Amino acid sequence: MKSFYNKCLDLAIVAIIVLSILGAATNCFAQRKIGGGGGERARPQQHSTPARNNQGRNNNAGRNGNNNNRNNGTRNNNNGHNNNSRHNNVHNGNTHNGNTNVNINVNNSRNTVVRNNNVVRNVNRPYVGAPRVYGGRRYYAYHPYYYHPYRPFYWGPAYHPWGFFVAALATTAIIVSVESHQYHYDQGVYYTQSSSGYTVVQAPPGAVITTLPPNSQTVVAGGTGTVNNYYYGGTFYEKDSGGYKVVPPTAGTIIESMPSGGTEVKMGDVTYVKVGDTYYQPIQQNGKDVYEVVDVEADK
Repeated sequence: MKSFYNKCLDLAIVAIIVLSILGAATNCFAQRKIGGGGGERARPQQHSTPARNNQGRNNNAGRNGNNNNRNNGTRNNNNGHNNNSRHNNVHNGNTHNGNTNVNINVNNSRNTVVRNNNVVRNVNRPYVGAPRVYGGRRYYAYHPYYYHPYRPFYWGPAYHPWGFFVAALATTAIIVSVESHQYHYDQGVYYTQSSSGYTVVQAPPGAVITTLPPNSQTVVAGGTGTVNNYYYGGTFYEKDSGGYKVVPPTAGTIIESMPSGGTEVKMGDVTYVKVGDTYYQPIQQNGKDVYEVVDVEADK
């Protein structure tokens, strides 16, 4: 009896031990299932890895944003440089090396070579008709327009149009000074000297010669009938104490003979002849084809 009891006790102890082992195993498995085990802990790390990647992308976006900012800054700086360049160009143009300065030099040159021959002198004589307005300018004339083809007059073998070049001058040429500039003059033609020769230029107003060139014509200045001018090859003279002085043309002056080198300029339904900077309107007087000096001014 005692032996049977001991056997049951041993079986009970073994059963308790087995149950304890099974319980421990069940708890371990349950902990792994819940997520507390080491094998399953890698998954949160995998989830955290995309988080790091996202953070990396955010950082990249931030860097891109910074790059954009830098790019924008660069563009702004470039714009600033461009503006500065434009400012420098304007500054240089006004004071140093720009086109305006070049034009000023050219204008200064023209002021001494063809000075104000494009400035037509006015007379105290009102215009009857309205001016022709074209290209931002007003063109005044005393006589009605009458077209006839431009035909230059032959002024003789010594005459050359403006821009004509010669390698040497005749021995009859003299030097004429105007505003500290020297010109060479021969038989109604004015030259400027260069290293390779001489170029015919428009007569500089203010130049004085003692004798009028051959074939000079007498014209009435401005059509007033009170002041006479002398005319040769596109150049007008007035009697002066020292001889004959080159003067700008007077508006309304009528000439019969045009110089060579002029061009016909069509403005609307009117065709003028432009010689240098002076416009001539073709008209007819006493049945004869002649030209009138046109007064030109800006249209205000």
